[in-house]
Amino acid sequence: MAEIPEKLADLMETFAMIEDRQERIELLISTADRFKGVPEAVATRPYPESHRVRHCESEAFVFSEERADGTLNYHFAVENPQGISAMATAVILDETVSGQAPEKVLSVSEDVIYAFFGNELSMGKSMGLTALIQMVKAETKRFVRKSESVEDRPRDLAQSRDHRAFDTH
Repeated sequence: MAEIPEKLADLMETFAMIEDRQERIELLISTADRFKGVPEAVATRPYPESHRVRHCESEAFVFSEERADGTLNYHFAVENPQGISAMATAVILDETVSGQAPEKVLSVSEDVIYAFFGNELSMGKSMGLTALIQMVKAETKRFVRKSESVEDRPRDLAQSRDHRAFDTH
């Protein structure tokens, strides 16, 4: 299995050094302040339910956009303006897994949430934030499946005809 993205590992290490709960909260709030909603070129309201993060009290949505290098940029919408934890998680994911190889993104455990928020998360918040990671992984799996199906298709119609010409069935 691939290792998690280096940027994510580094950020987890930074948070591990913060012992003071108030300092951790302030860092998460300042992280949430960097949140940028999904660009209109990627998605517009009303957002499709297929992109909604289940169990997220902040009404979050996850979208992906293919990059020229064959990786993905992840974009997030957090409809609840009070959704500081969801916004912070979205920023963390965008800054650490966007542009990473799909296998690295898929190797990220949902439990990384606890590295940032600690073990004091309520059950509801824990479910929502881990579901945010699950949705990023689902977007990645969709991309991988789509990429694999494109690779399996004939390159063009002429090539397709050539294959049928040799078909003996």
